[in-house]
Amino acid sequence: MKVVLFCGGLGMRLREYSDKVPKPMVPIGYRPIIWNIMKYYAHFGHKDFILCLGHQADTIKNYFVNYDETISNDFVFTKGGKDIEMLNTDIDDWRITFVDTGINSNIGMRLMKVKEHLEGEEMFLANYSDGLSDLDMNAMIDWFKPQTNKVASFVAHQPTHSFHVVKREEDGQVNSISHIGSSGLYINTGYFILRKEIFDYMEFGDELVNQPFQRLIKEKKLTSWNHQGFWASMDTYKDKQTLDEAHAKGNAPWEVWTKDNNGK
Repeated sequence: MKVVLFCGGLGMRLREYSDKVPKPMVPIGYRPIIWNIMKYYAHFGHKDFILCLGHQADTIKNYFVNYDETISNDFVFTKGGKDIEMLNTDIDDWRITFVDTGINSNIGMRLMKVKEHLEGEEMFLANYSDGLSDLDMNAMIDWFKPQTNKVASFVAHQPTHSFHVVKREEDGQVNSISHIGSSGLYINTGYFILRKEIFDYMEFGDELVNQPFQRLIKEKKLTSWNHQGFWASMDTYKDKQTLDEAHAKGNAPWEVWTKDNNGK
């Protein structure tokens, strides 16, 4: 199943890094977040990627074009480097399509601009490329696939931030205040499963959630998967620090691929 990755935005809330590199190339540990997301999907067998490029597209292209498997994998070096035998690889079996979808395009427009690369796909996956999770993606796919009356689904997650949700009147009178985790609210994590029919609900210029999803809601064709495990976004420098610390301590729940090879 193909995976569409939206990685062309400006990343304005992560200006400490996004002025120098595009947000998907901001590193967690020593690998960029986009590598972590692609590695996640590859772990579940989804290795055919479509990158929707925009801001600093050349940086993302150069990273993969010049990718050196020897940096992060074991290998045997002989004949003074003339022969290198890789003992394992990261991306050797990945297929990556690079598509320039414009600097100022929104998510919906980026998706429409890669439609031709999804010909023949009854279903495909998509991701905002700024969040990490330990979600069992194939379990979600197996759950969604039989629901042929549904066009789209996304992963819903209850936030765990320290914010409080307030219900109030227009005059300022507070009716209730509660921790966001107990408020019953869910957020869209940016992990999607979409059927090809999604394009029937889209018009050029639409933002994916703001217009097409609203149309699907009216026809009861949008559903969501409640993920109670790990999910974290990298919107701010503080978010990056938190993820870096988890990686440094060997406590990176999103690295689902390490569970089958003793952490390597």
